[in-house]
Amino acid sequence: MDIPTLRNAYVAKKKVLVRTGFDLPLDADGNITDDTRIMRSIPTIRYLLEHGAEQVIIMTHTGRPKGNEARLRTDKIAKRLSGILEEEVTKIDDLGENGIPDPKVDRIVMLENLRFDPREKSKEASERDSLGKQLATLADLYINDSFSTCHRDHASMTSIPKFMPGCIGLSVEEEVTTITDALKEPERPFVSIIGGVKADKLNAVANLLERVDKILIGGALAFTLLKKFGKEVGKTRTDTEGLSGFDEIITKIKESDKVILPVDAMLGCEFKEDTGSKVCTIEGMDPEWMALDIGPETIRMFREEISRAKTIIWNGPMGVFEFEKFAEGTKEVARAMAETDAIKIVGGGDSGAAVERSGLKDKMTLVSSGGGASLELFEGKELIALKALVKNYP
Repeated sequence: MDIPTLRNAYVAKKKVLVRTGFDLPLDADGNITDDTRIMRSIPTIRYLLEHGAEQVIIMTHTGRPKGNEARLRTDKIAKRLSGILEEEVTKIDDLGENGIPDPKVDRIVMLENLRFDPREKSKEASERDSLGKQLATLADLYINDSFSTCHRDHASMTSIPKFMPGCIGLSVEEEVTTITDALKEPERPFVSIIGGVKADKLNAVANLLERVDKILIGGALAFTLLKKFGKEVGKTRTDTEGLSGFDEIITKIKESDKVILPVDAMLGCEFKEDTGSKVCTIEGMDPEWMALDIGPETIRMFREEISRAKTIIWNGPMGVFEFEKFAEGTKEVARAMAETDAIKIVGGGDSGAAVERSGLKDKMTLVSSGGGASLELFEGKELIALKALVKNYP
């Protein structure tokens, strides 16, 4: 898609409505524990201010509110953003009768949590469009700078562009360009690493099989496939029900010399942190135990493929990395990637969290802000929020 970008937009003397991805980790009192997602949109906000935007109106969702919970209000986000920009950010509780304040007084404004309004995520297009139209009246230009929600058909992502011109911000441009360039014209060898639980990741595997030189599959997805191939996987968590409809791709995986599945596993006797553990080959799997991580021989094989790669994309952990005893496979994949000079893209979500936890984020080309959005790009899909911008661009 030829997506309109901020760099090609005229913003001087315009009111600009910016959809950010400030869905931040918060403690029980609503205090921000990590402002990484704020920092992602700082270049876009500064660009607007430096290029003469009359007013910057920032909107985001945070959390999954059931009502208007105080801890999910955007007041503390506005305060943190104000500190980073060293400029006042005015928080608006609701649009009400007065709407947005005078830009001569309040140049940067933050709206309340979008998900406090049920229209934001409504299943009815007319309700989403009602909110989108209302928000569009606030400004002259819309900017989508929230890659993490680009796969969501929500009012702030797909309805607003129906009622005003829009483009993508700098952080979305970086993520989309980096991922799509790697998929279209990768330096080779091109290695993909897919982990996690859900069998629907086979959509990504199907697309990647046509593009990559090797696919390394770990996590519960690998053991779901091994079970399908007739291997004993014991009490390992699998998603065999999710395999429905994937018969063709499962056959391709079984026959492909590009696919590498685990040859051993780190087992636990129960699904808990302090459970007993042991290493076992796939052929000698204990039926009373469960695989909670890939084993040392599989780690060695994966490391070897990663070391040769010139382009690497990764989505999904190799095991239950939240349990220290079963985090080694995921850690070793991150370390192996960090040691190469390849183009290294981590598709957000749990794999992104694992890289952050390992302190290796700066060693990667890109750690995506959106696990779901990046996975859809890995699947070869167009992101619905970007399609909306292209479809309705004047």
